[in-house]
Amino acid sequence: MKLRVAFVLKGYPRLSETFIAQEIAALERRGLDITIVSLRRPTDTRRHPVHAEVRAPLLYLPEYLLLEPLRVLRSWLKVRKSAKYKETCRLWLRDLRRDPTPNRVRRFGQALVLAAELPPGIERLHAHFLHTPASVARYAAMLLGLPWSGSAHAKDIWTTPEWEKREKLASCDWLVTCTGANRDHLSALAPPGRVELVYHGIDLARFPARNLASEKIRDGRNPADPVVILSVARLVEKKGTEVLLQALADLPPKLHWRFVHVGGGPLKDSVQSLAKRLGIGHRIEWRGALTQDKLLLEYRDADLFALASRVARDGDRDGLPNVLMEAQSQGLACLATRVSAIPELVRDGETGILVQDNDAPALARALESLIGNPARRRALGLAGQSAVAARFALDANIEPLARKLGLAAGANRVLRTA
Repeated sequence: MKLRVAFVLKGYPRLSETFIAQEIAALERRGLDITIVSLRRPTDTRRHPVHAEVRAPLLYLPEYLLLEPLRVLRSWLKVRKSAKYKETCRLWLRDLRRDPTPNRVRRFGQALVLAAELPPGIERLHAHFLHTPASVARYAAMLLGLPWSGSAHAKDIWTTPEWEKREKLASCDWLVTCTGANRDHLSALAPPGRVELVYHGIDLARFPARNLASEKIRDGRNPADPVVILSVARLVEKKGTEVLLQALADLPPKLHWRFVHVGGGPLKDSVQSLAKRLGIGHRIEWRGALTQDKLLLEYRDADLFALASRVARDGDRDGLPNVLMEAQSQGLACLATRVSAIPELVRDGETGILVQDNDAPALARALESLIGNPARRRALGLAGQSAVAARFALDANIEPLARKLGLAAGANRVLRTA
């Protein structure tokens, strides 16, 4: 008999959360019966190819309670008869006193709807992200008398108050997180053995290695064939794209380069305006958000990958950006920053180059060195490619999570080709 689990997500599907979709698809191939519960409907009009592979049914909760009052009322009338209703209300009211926000009210209302509408036979709730999805999962699990578990990633860890992290970690069965830095932080707040490191991994069937021997050798000396520098990042503060632009503007005029940026975000207008003020706007191509198949072509056309991650003012930061794994899978030399778990993937001077965050001059010096040295780029790219294949392949990294969800090692694995 198949195990049945409901995955509680903030939004599905999302172009920026490919790692969740690939995880769900991989677990389905191993025999897990998944229902996806989403706190909001998608805003992205495009889909990655992996989204078409996911078979899980979708349950969308009311994003704003006032827009579906009858649904919320029906759910409350049904759930208030639960033996755990009063206990769950006391928990929520205690949370509300410490976090008196509309968001906290919304999450309890969504939990009522989830508890009322969850398909029969679900044995566990699993929340992706420790902030709002975990709140809904925790309240609903208590109402239903079900166990709940979670996956923690980046912003959800570093912007959630400590009291809330401690209480959620005490309440859940177990939690996995995608970096050693995250694990160490959360383990200090959790009961012993509650938190485990499970890297997302990269699906190498979607990112087959390219033939580097046939690639052009660009060294920045030919204005007709400039070095292509690629960055894939949402235009938000923690990605540090403004710092990267400043570094590009500081490069010597003799070097010929072209910068390609993939990703959208709320800072799009201000970042593009900055590029113009720095006098480099004509050397930049803004691609916007791309589906995974089109993104692969960008990796294969690039000579160098750069990501200037930093810690945002509200504490938000990257975990271990999947785009670095993707770039390395294509043999690209990667230049990144020593933020959070990036050094767990990129070993400075061996599988890539690392500089301090918010240091545009250091970033510029590293860019200059790599642009003019294709042999160095090739060596770093090959080393990174080997490291990703050895340590970060999806099939190996999904196994600990599969076992926690009750699947036997390698159970029902379906082989497929790229």
